[in-house]
Amino acid sequence: MEPISFRCTTLTDGFWKNRQKIVGEVSIDNIYKRFSETGRFAALHCDWKKGDANEPHIFWDSDVAKWIESVAYLIEKEPHPEWETIVDEAVDAIAANQLPDGYFNSCYLVKNPDKRWTNRTDHELYCAGHLTEAAVAYAEATGKRKLLDCMEKYMDCIYRVFVTEKSATFTTPGHEEIELALIKLYHFTKNEKYLELCRFFIDNRGVTDEQEYDGVDHRYSQSHLPVREQRTAEGHCVRAAYLYSAMADLAKETGDRELFTACDAIFDDITTKKMYITGGIGSSARGEAFTVPYDLPNLTAYSESCAALALAWFAGRMTMLRADSKYADTVERILYNNGLSSVSLDGKAFFYVNPLEIRTELLNRHTSQSNHHENLPLTERKEVFDCSCCPPNITRFLASVADFLYTYEDGTLFVHQYMASETKTENFSVGQKTSYPNDGKIEIAVKGVRRIALRIPAWCHDYVFTLNGKSADYALEKGYAYLDLTEETNTVALTLDMTPQLVFPSSAVRDCLGKAAVQRGPIVYCAEGVDNDFDIMAFRLDESPVFKEDYDETFGMYTLRVSGSVPSGSSALYSFVPQEREYAEIRLIPYFAFANRGETDMEIYLLSDR
Repeated sequence: MEPISFRCTTLTDGFWKNRQKIVGEVSIDNIYKRFSETGRFAALHCDWKKGDANEPHIFWDSDVAKWIESVAYLIEKEPHPEWETIVDEAVDAIAANQLPDGYFNSCYLVKNPDKRWTNRTDHELYCAGHLTEAAVAYAEATGKRKLLDCMEKYMDCIYRVFVTEKSATFTTPGHEEIELALIKLYHFTKNEKYLELCRFFIDNRGVTDEQEYDGVDHRYSQSHLPVREQRTAEGHCVRAAYLYSAMADLAKETGDRELFTACDAIFDDITTKKMYITGGIGSSARGEAFTVPYDLPNLTAYSESCAALALAWFAGRMTMLRADSKYADTVERILYNNGLSSVSLDGKAFFYVNPLEIRTELLNRHTSQSNHHENLPLTERKEVFDCSCCPPNITRFLASVADFLYTYEDGTLFVHQYMASETKTENFSVGQKTSYPNDGKIEIAVKGVRRIALRIPAWCHDYVFTLNGKSADYALEKGYAYLDLTEETNTVALTLDMTPQLVFPSSAVRDCLGKAAVQRGPIVYCAEGVDNDFDIMAFRLDESPVFKEDYDETFGMYTLRVSGSVPSGSSALYSFVPQEREYAEIRLIPYFAFANRGETDMEIYLLSDR
C-alpha cells in the first residue's frame, strides 16, 4: 500500500485540531526556550571549551533536530517566519562547522575530535539520523536545501567509513535511528546509495560481535541474532522499535518476505505479551527495556514516552505491508493513551516515564539504605530533562499525526484512524466529519475511489453502516469493512458503539490479578485521588457496574462515574471476618489527562469480583 502523507490532510475541527494548536502555540516555543537555556542550540557553534557552562552531550544534536523537524511539519500548514529564522541560524552553524569530509557532531568536535567512530555506545549515527530526518522535512516544507546538502555530505562520509573503508571500530549503530532516516533520504533524493547504506546496517546487525555497555549483552541493542532470525522484542525499547520500523520500511522497498515475517512475529510478541493497556512498552527502568512476557508492573512501569511513539511508527509502517487492523488498533491505543499522557494538557511539560499507578505515600518513605529503593516514576511532568529526547519527539509526532489516517492500494482507500479532516491527493479527495473519540458517529465523503475499507476497532462490538443514506453491504476481513462505491462521490456513515466497558487482563499479568480497567471507545480511564474522597486503591467495582458519563471541558473528553464499594467499619490490621463495605461511586478521567492537577494517587486497574 502507499501512504497518504499528512501534507495532504488538514485537520478541520475537534480533538486533534485542538491538540495540534497547543503544540504550535505553546509546546514549540517552550521547548526552544528550555533547549536554549541548557545550551543545546549554542552547542551547534562548536566553540565550547572546558570550564564553560553547558557541556555538550552526545545526543544534543538529536534534540535540536527533532525540534527542527517539528517546526517543518507545522509550517507546512501555517508559515512562521520566527521559527524559520531560528532554524536557518542553526543550519548555518552546522554548515560552518561541518568538516571537509562531511563529519558533524557538536559533542565530538569539541570534546573528542580524534575519537570519532570509536565508541558504538555513543550516539554519532543516531544524531546523524535525526539531523537527516530534519533536513528532509525542512526541505519539503520550505524548499531550502542547505541542511539537506550538509546531511547528504555527511551520509556520503558515513558510507565511506562503514561500507567502503570499514575503518570504524564497529559495524552497526548502538542506538538505531539512522536506518529509517536513510529510507526517508532515499525517497526524497532517489539516490540508491542511501537505500544500500540502510540495508548494510540492517543486514549486519547481529552478524558480527559488537561493542556494548559494560555488563550488557547483545539483546540490549537487538544484536543478539541476525534481524531476519529475530522473533521476539528484546532490549532497549526505543532502539528496538526504531529498528523494527526501519526493517518494515526496507521490507516494503525491497519486497523482502523474510524481513516482513520477522517484523510481524516481533509485533505480535510486543502487543500480545509485552505491551501495557495504554500502548506503553518497556516495563523495566533497567535498560529502558523489554523483559519477559507478561511482566507489566503498574507502580514501577517505565513505559517511556519515546518508546510508545516508536511503536506507533512501527505499527503505522506495518499497515503499509498488510491490511490487518491489529496494526492500526495499536496505533490508536497509543494515540489516545500513552502518546498523549506524555505531554501536559497545557502543552508545556512532559513525562519521560508514564506509570500506570501512583501511590503518593510511598514517595518519601525511609529505608535503612536511602540509595536502595524501587524505581518510582515522577508524579508530575517537567519542562526539560537532562535526557530530553521526549519533548521534541512528542511534538513531531503530534504535528504529523495525520500520517496515520489513510493508505491507498489499487483503487481502495483504507481508513485506519478517525479524525475530523479534509484530504486531497491527485487521485481522490476524502473528508471526515466526526467528534470521535467523544462519540462514535463518523461521516466520510469520498470522491475518486472505487472501494473503501474502514477499520472496525477491536474494542467495538456493535456498529452500523450506511452508504449514501441507505443500508450497505460490506465484507469484513481482518478487521476492515470493505464497501464497493457505486457513485463518483459517495458518503459513508459509520456509527461505533461507545458504551464503556471493563477490560480484564490475562491472569499471567500478576500485578493485575483480580482487577479490571475501564475503557470507553479507545480511551483508557484512570482514577485520581483528587477526585475521590476515599482510598481509590480500595475501591471495588460492582459485579455489573453502572456507568454515568459527564463531558468535561478541561479534558475535552467525557469523564465517567462508576458504581462500586469501599471498605467501612473496622480497619484492624488483621481480622477473622471480611471488612464491611459500603456503596460508592468512583470518578474516572481519561488516562492521558492524569497528573495535571498536582501530586495525587492514580490507578488504572480497579478491584473486581468478576
